[in-house]
Amino acid sequence: MTRLQGLAASRGTALGRARVRLPHVQDVGEKRITAAAVEQELERLHRATDAARAEMRELRTRLQGALPAEVGEFLDLHAMLLDDPELLSALDELVRSKRYSASHALRVQRDRLAQVFEGMEDAYLKSRLDDLDHVIGRIHSFLHKRTTTVKGLAGEILVCENVAPSELAQLQSQGVVGIISSAGSVLSHSAILARSLHMPLVVGASAVLQKVSDGDVLIVDGASGEIVLDPGPADLRQYRARQRELAREQRELGRLRGKPTRTVDGVEITLLANAESAEDVLQAHALGARGLGLYRTEFLFLQRNQLPNEDEQFRIYRDTVLGMSGRPVTIRTLDLGADKADRTGLVMGSEENPALGLRGVRLSLAKPKVSDTQLRAILRASGYGPVRILIPMLTTREEIMAVRRRLSRLAALLRNEGHEVADNIQVGAMIEVPAAAFALDTFIDQVDFLSIGTNDLVQYLLAADRNNEAVSELYSPLHPAVLRLLAHVIDTAQRNETPVAVCGEIAGDARMTAMLLALGLTEFSLHPGTLLEVRRAIRALDLGTLRGQAAQLLAARDRRGIERWIAGTALD
Repeated sequence: MTRLQGLAASRGTALGRARVRLPHVQDVGEKRITAAAVEQELERLHRATDAARAEMRELRTRLQGALPAEVGEFLDLHAMLLDDPELLSALDELVRSKRYSASHALRVQRDRLAQVFEGMEDAYLKSRLDDLDHVIGRIHSFLHKRTTTVKGLAGEILVCENVAPSELAQLQSQGVVGIISSAGSVLSHSAILARSLHMPLVVGASAVLQKVSDGDVLIVDGASGEIVLDPGPADLRQYRARQRELAREQRELGRLRGKPTRTVDGVEITLLANAESAEDVLQAHALGARGLGLYRTEFLFLQRNQLPNEDEQFRIYRDTVLGMSGRPVTIRTLDLGADKADRTGLVMGSEENPALGLRGVRLSLAKPKVSDTQLRAILRASGYGPVRILIPMLTTREEIMAVRRRLSRLAALLRNEGHEVADNIQVGAMIEVPAAAFALDTFIDQVDFLSIGTNDLVQYLLAADRNNEAVSELYSPLHPAVLRLLAHVIDTAQRNETPVAVCGEIAGDARMTAMLLALGLTEFSLHPGTLLEVRRAIRALDLGTLRGQAAQLLAARDRRGIERWIAGTALD
């Protein structure tokens, strides 16, 4: 029996045989084909590309609603790369003029593009090489697909260097019960998706590829990051006990579906849901969410060649409002930027730093016709139930005032056209830029509610790209600066009697619940799949006690001090 240690990325335990996948290297030697074989080789290449494209489309459709929005964007980016005319024409040219085999053409074109990516100074754009490798790898795998498929993934634990977000749901459907990777980050998109799928995942287990062989029996614990190789009788007993504990936990969570979200000292806490699909809306309704705190609209604009018109958007927003049966629906206006996959030409494709570029409300104000179409659709949907409008990436008072003027004008036009539009639709600001957080008192009189987007706020505040593994240790919501800024925003909102929620990933992490309550938060907006866990955490906590401990929390000087505070509340 050997014990290995990695980083806990997605809770759950699994027992199974190891399926080792060594790092993917396309070591394809140069191979020339005859002139007579060119057309046949091109047909092979095109069939493989079509198959990869169809697989991506099917996967995106099947996972709609199960995916966190950011992971969906990765799939959209991969789909866009598969449609890139420059990539496809370059491959064809290598086969026609150089008479390379399809496999070798893929390798040559990959290496050409890799030189471009590696020469970029921007770490975010440089990281796009991983996406290129995933796409090239998909085409390559279809080129060499055999009639006999890989046998028996069911009951196995995948051991690999890394796993792409797009692979996870497929692996789960094939029966993989857990994943261990030698690289990766607990904050990666793959980790986020694994948590949504309840797939046990341990990352950063550096020695695992050297220690584990195909067929070895493993126990993986996604809560502690521990891996047991060749478990003994005591390990198996402990595993079975843990499984019984998890089953009991799931039964207990199920009983919380109809229960109130109330602290031990009787304070009601509002749980709203994040959503982007009809499935999300259905789940949020069934689990007793008090409404939708964040309805993402980007999926309407991605993986398509034309912008959605007003009627198409209206029908989707209307059905979402009807689906929540009178509970408020918060629709976030378009949050696209150059870091998102887009085929319509709406966003710039060549911004040097897309995270700091023309995105969110900036793009909406720069593209008034697109913005007006969306706002008209949202206003029309307000006739069917309570709707709130959330403005992303806000930084200035002028931006929110410009949006409000546009809404007033469009509402008047729609009423003149005979449409029913609700009176006094609430307009909120998404606080995800540090400047907006620090200067909140300069524009809070112009908003009806606030939603803190901690995913972006943390990376902007700490200057650490959340998708860059090299700085993953720096990207953490458990930084004194993050907590103090959250406390400032919540306090400013409460002094101005403005409702405020957190809609970033930490809202759905039950380990963070006590911390957020101590900072004064009373509204959470989270993925429906985490709602019951957070409700259970809230029902076990005393809000008065936590508020009394807030000063101690905010006095913490480093991440370790904050973690000690969190651990202490778990022991109380």
